[in-house]
Amino acid sequence: MTAADGSHGEGHTGRPVPSAPPGRPVPPLRAGIERLLAASLLLALIPVVFLVAAALGAFVYGVVVLVHSARIVVRSPFPVSNHVGLFLLDIDLFLIGATLLISAVGFYQLFIRDIHHDDASGMPSWLEMTDLNDLKRRIIAMIVMVLAVSFVEVVVDAPNARQTLELGGGVAAVILALTVFIRWGGHGNGPS
Repeated sequence: MTAADGSHGEGHTGRPVPSAPPGRPVPPLRAGIERLLAASLLLALIPVVFLVAAALGAFVYGVVVLVHSARIVVRSPFPVSNHVGLFLLDIDLFLIGATLLISAVGFYQLFIRDIHHDDASGMPSWLEMTDLNDLKRRIIAMIVMVLAVSFVEVVVDAPNARQTLELGGGVAAVILALTVFIRWGGHGNGPS
């Protein structure tokens, strides 16, 4: 990982990797351990592959539910309130798929290799993640959206106002806790 001339090199993520002090060679055991640890980061490909597959599954399932919902609405368009929950379920499925995809991109960037965010790669700059706090913020933001949509889905079909209020309080408490975690739970990072 270090340059042959003893200077600072760049690791697989493009970040500087400290080298041995000038004039002191790196012991072979230490160099071997460092190579092994660097290679072990490739294990992150396992969750990347499964997260992409899960995202694909959520998107496909969302399309299937959308087609099924459209058929139900065409057969019996009224009352409209009976069908709103079907489409909110679709929003949930697509948001869950997006969350899984964002997680896969984050794991890849943090453990495998930086992805250049330019017009040639087609990768949007807002997906750039430089540390685990970036990944946590994006995932928590998506979880908050899923919770909000899920709550609205329940409210639309709610037969009991008290249960709806209790669920709303629980959802609000979770969103508040996640917001506090994003704001003050980072490791030395303030809000961005």
